Amino acid sequence: MGLFDKIKNIVSKKSTEEKEEVIEVYDKGLEKTREEFVSKLSLLGIKYTRVSDAYFDELEDVLISADIGVNTVFKFMDRLRDRVKKENIVDTKYLMEVIVDELFIIYVNNESLSTKVNVQDEGPTVILMVGVNGVGKTTTIAKLAYKYKNMGKKVMMIAGDTFRAGAYEQLKIWAEKTDSLFYGKENIDPAGVIYDGLEMAKEENADIVLIDTAGRLQNKVNLMKELEKMNKVIDRIIPGAPHETLLVIDASTGQNGILQAKSFKEITNITGIVLTKLDGTAKGGIVLAIKEEVDLPVKFVGLGEKMTDLQTFDIEDYIYGLFKDMM
Repeated sequence: MGLFDKIKNIVSKKSTEEKEEVIEVYDKGLEKTREEFVSKLSLLGIKYTRVSDAYFDELEDVLISADIGVNTVFKFMDRLRDRVKKENIVDTKYLMEVIVDELFIIYVNNESLSTKVNVQDEGPTVILMVGVNGVGKTTTIAKLAYKYKNMGKKVMMIAGDTFRAGAYEQLKIWAEKTDSLFYGKENIDPAGVIYDGLEMAKEENADIVLIDTAGRLQNKVNLMKELEKMNKVIDRIIPGAPHETLLVIDASTGQNGILQAKSFKEITNITGIVLTKLDGTAKGGIVLAIKEEVDLPVKFVGLGEKMTDLQTFDIEDYIYGLFKDMM
């Protein structure tokens, strides 16, 4: 059974069970990438019926335009050429299945990548949210709060971005909208705010604590010191925390998002990526680039503006959403 058939079977089982709505969100959210990327692949299959150097050259351009990343594409093309040679593949229609198979392998890479958040059985689960300004960090916190509230969890937000104008107020409004607990103060040391906020979270028996942080990446040394201080404070109040440090990246920024991921990975322990605005870009290949170039799991993807459009990342749903018109 080929990968197409396997994924179709997995997705059809999901759709008959609990995941029909999720598949719809992936389907709609990846529409722009699918229209741009997959239509180019399909046209390539019409233009060339047999595998050739000219086909490979154009395929390389198509993959780079989907923002899979130049390094990732070069590695991918080497693997593809090897497989074509070993299996003596000449038909481009069959090669299309092999391409999808190899893209899947790039992400999985024989590893068991967990998209699950490290939720604690006892005491608060602390999730530190990092990322540059303008990527949708605050709305992502709100969507995560909404998700966990719907799971019956008691959620709290802490405003650790204390100096940016409006950051405190914005998070406070989201806390009210999602019926979450809130703690914050403006224009003071964020580590102190986090200290007091976590004490409150323990008193209130919060299940999930979402901490907002400043998005300044211009001075990496200052940000690193600030995050180190935050991490020490968090660990002092709740040993072993933060349980997750999630980096929020705007998918539409493409390769700039990859650079952000590399920079943040240098200065703090990132455990996963949240890709926002994936629905608003034709560069959905960034999912594969992040895995290959930064080796961090994508844990959530933003596939729309609704509160329910932040989805736990699922590689099968992603591949299906991307290539469903070809399956």
